[in-house]
Amino acid sequence: MEGGGGVRCLSRGAPVLTIDGGEAPEERIGRLIRENPVVIFSRKGCCMCHVMRRLLAAVGAHPTVIELEEEEAELPEAAGIPALFVGGAPVGGIEGLMGLHLRGDLVPRLREVGALCG
Repeated sequence: MEGGGGVRCLSRGAPVLTIDGGEAPEERIGRLIRENPVVIFSRKGCCMCHVMRRLLAAVGAHPTVIELEEEEAELPEAAGIPALFVGGAPVGGIEGLMGLHLRGDLVPRLREVGALCG
């Protein structure tokens, strides 16, 4: 994208939004992590991101999905892409999400951060 890179946000059936602001990519990424209870950072066409979204939807959570452009900054405390953050804390990739789910910690954690009702 023009203008020094962009972040495309995909959430619950909403159109793709491009966020190009005056803030540095690192600041923008940090802000998005803080402002959203469940965030997945991905690259376009990432199949593991699709799997993560399906699992989260199956338990009733609808993450904010952010597609990073190739030139975007590295994610904080994340080993790679896709990267999941819940309540501002890094979970990791698909392995981290599956680990939370299999231990029975996923739904309670999503409730704790307000991503699930009830």
